[in-house]
Amino acid sequence: VQLQASGGGLVQAGGSLRLSCAASGRSFSVYTMGWFRQTPGKEREFVAHIILHFGNTYYGDSMKGRFTISKDNAGNTVYLQMDNLKPEDTAVYYCAAKKSGYRSYTRWDEYDIWGQGTQVTVSS
Repeated sequence: VQLQASGGGLVQAGGSLRLSCAASGRSFSVYTMGWFRQTPGKEREFVAHIILHFGNTYYGDSMKGRFTISKDNAGNTVYLQMDNLKPEDTAVYYCAAKKSGYRSYTRWDEYDIWGQGTQVTVSS
């Protein structure tokens, strides 16, 4: 399975961006897909994930109410709608996938597959 992330960019505080993550290859083996973010010198931070079969969604505390994760009908592409962005949301955002499990997974080391990062920069 390969993950291709897109949609990052530069936005002013209060603005919105939508990230996409497309899974290809043996995507039927993916149970959950999600997003993490990372800034220099810090560990990857959980942003959100969605369980593809049931649609259950989970969010990091600072993202609740501002970010929305969703999937397409085929379950091959996951979207992260980010609204009311703040300068502290500036980071490289990584798409990730997990091949098993139907619960909340918020640690980066619980994920099996990673896409390339996409830069999100929020100016004040």
